[in-house]
Amino acid sequence: MLGRRKNAPIDKIETVIGHNTNFKGTLICDGSVRIDGVCEEGLIKTVGNIVVSSQAKVAADLVAENVSVSGAVTGKITASGRLEILSTGKVWGDVDVGSFLLDEEGYFRGKLAMQDEPEPPSFNST
Repeated sequence: MLGRRKNAPIDKIETVIGHNTNFKGTLICDGSVRIDGVCEEGLIKTVGNIVVSSQAKVAADLVAENVSVSGAVTGKITASGRLEILSTGKVWGDVDVGSFLLDEEGYFRGKLAMQDEPEPPSFNST
């Protein structure tokens, strides 16, 4: 793709969807993304991290290394690393993650699938 850097740092936030921004569509980038505004009808995908701030409202699918939710998200979340839903965070949707953290005051409603899940132990009695 024209103008895309190959080795963008994933721990540095490079894209911000600001408080007064309403975004609709698809955003694909190499660096980390912070969402402070409203995102609807689409996909936000990065090899970095996605941070959904406490004032943000997201009705889109999210794909990233790690996702941190302090605001509201409706949609599918795929995180090869960790999904954390903090105390002010709310998620409605299915998630597919490497690891999962739900703070005591946080809210989650959906299906949770963890990548590389071990098989349950066998309880065959002999």
